[in-house]
Amino acid sequence: MNNVYITRVSRFLPNKPIGNDDMESKLGVINGQESKARRIVLRNNEIKTRYYAIDDNGDLTHNNAELAKEAVELLCDEAFKTNQIELLSCGTTSPDQMLPSHAAMVHGLLKNGNMEINSSTGACCSSMNALKYGYLAVKAGQVANAVCTGSERFSTWLKSDLFEHEISHLISLEERPILAFNKEFLRWMLSDGAGAFLLENEPKGKAPMKIEWMEGFSYAFELEACMYAGGDKLENGEIKPWSEYSSDAWADKSLFAIKQDVKLLSENILVKGVDSLKKAIQKHGVKPDEINYYLPHVSSYYFKERLYEEMINQGVVIPWDNWFMNLDRVGNIGAASIYIMLEELVNSGKLKKGDKILLSVPESARFLYHYALLTVC
Repeated sequence: MNNVYITRVSRFLPNKPIGNDDMESKLGVINGQESKARRIVLRNNEIKTRYYAIDDNGDLTHNNAELAKEAVELLCDEAFKTNQIELLSCGTTSPDQMLPSHAAMVHGLLKNGNMEINSSTGACCSSMNALKYGYLAVKAGQVANAVCTGSERFSTWLKSDLFEHEISHLISLEERPILAFNKEFLRWMLSDGAGAFLLENEPKGKAPMKIEWMEGFSYAFELEACMYAGGDKLENGEIKPWSEYSSDAWADKSLFAIKQDVKLLSENILVKGVDSLKKAIQKHGVKPDEINYYLPHVSSYYFKERLYEEMINQGVVIPWDNWFMNLDRVGNIGAASIYIMLEELVNSGKLKKGDKILLSVPESARFLYHYALLTVC
């Protein structure tokens, strides 16, 4: 088995940063009324700026595949060109279409020759699954290098156009035309962007990071869906998929909007997160205070102190001073967040040889968690 190193990192954030007061002008106002939920959600998540693939005229500037392609190209230069990539592994929550796969569309834009591709689906952990596919392929000697990406274009799913038909339908039924909180909540949480890693079987570059191990844990066997799209959640907790509704209902119920069961999220995301963290580090004999940089992907700073409190409750505490986060500056970019967080840390100049970095990614879709431990070489 080969050792596997992250030798290059990149990120691509589209257009200029968007402040809180400009969000609604970008995404659109629903039913002609300013959102009452927006300020509440923003006060809790503490995000100050985020990025949308939308220009000043409200037109889309990039699709998801284009964002990922930009990040991949930023990894490359004269010393490592796109046609040298042996494996492309891409993860996203928000692919541009159901078929072809996301990685196929990114490869189509790169036009860099024949190679293996892999698409990982799901929510935030899809990019960690993409990373693990690349990691195992390089480790097993199937390829000498792999490029892995995480990317999202959520803005398409958040624009007011997606919800206007539902509001019109409610008005026609003489019901109150108010968008349910489980749909509006994520409008003020999510952002666009992409990140990419180059994995190689040799420690090349200025500060290569060896991937020591990767672990994943799913709690779907005991918990129902919490974040979902392309269906509706029934009273019994089951998801009824879009394919079992009439085409009229797709718009009437905003079935393709991304939704969050906020109550289920708050009850479980931290408890299961720390439980899985404990399992991962105990399995590999890692002590919490040995981790120099802890990179937790959280959807909101609302969870930050609560996560620390849960660590205390379960007896696995990573010191505050070792946490590294950038949510307030770039927003919650779903599957891309952990890539963009590591890219910022690498380029901060803080890292030194021997530092241990723990990547921690939760996925609330049905409570999935992924971890990776890196050592700076």
